[in-house]
Amino acid sequence: MKSVFQRAMGDEFDRLHPQMRRRLSPGIASDEALFGRGTMDRVWHGARFVKPFLALGAARNILVPRTGRDVPFTIVNMPYTDAVGREALTFVRTFAFPGRPRRFDAAMVYSEERDRLVDYLGTHQHLACDLHVEADGRGGVVIRSDRLRFREGPVDAAVPSLIAGDAVVREHYDPDSGRFHVSVHVANRRFGPLFGYEGSFAAQYRPAGNGPLPARLRPRRQEARV
Repeated sequence: MKSVFQRAMGDEFDRLHPQMRRRLSPGIASDEALFGRGTMDRVWHGARFVKPFLALGAARNILVPRTGRDVPFTIVNMPYTDAVGREALTFVRTFAFPGRPRRFDAAMVYSEERDRLVDYLGTHQHLACDLHVEADGRGGVVIRSDRLRFREGPVDAAVPSLIAGDAVVREHYDPDSGRFHVSVHVANRRFGPLFGYEGSFAAQYRPAGNGPLPARLRPRRQEARV
């Protein structure tokens, strides 16, 4: 079975650099997980008024309320079978700020019905969005988020654009340094830039084990709707 990114990208996947293809291939079938370690050259946020929203999101590992330069960074992409039987892939990012590390968690699944990659954000997966993934023409990848949705109990509603953010992720592999370079930019359509980071990391690949997801990576609540 192909990974969630392979299924979402289709023929576009073959246009990626070989290391980018491996980077986006962890899955149940490959029994491979990625562990990345590096440095974010810059972690930033927008105007002062966005800080309360970032702090609120940080309580459930959504976005990061702090800024800094040369911030040590790790990422774990581990495939697993979620509570409703779908293949999922963790995106657990840790920013080692002095005093208190901050995490930005997500889990991605592929919707067969809608032919879309769906990104569940945070520890409780109350926020979800479709992702549009494409090759950038240089062997890298560009990921753009669609409208955020809030899901809890019977509620399934679009988050108003006034308070939502649109994310653009760009990532490519640099063969000279042997590192992946990533840039994340989240902006509000009315108020402009909200949050972002850019830097690089080196990757190691280990057997995923195809067992239960380790507790430190596991969402506390899993959303079944795609």
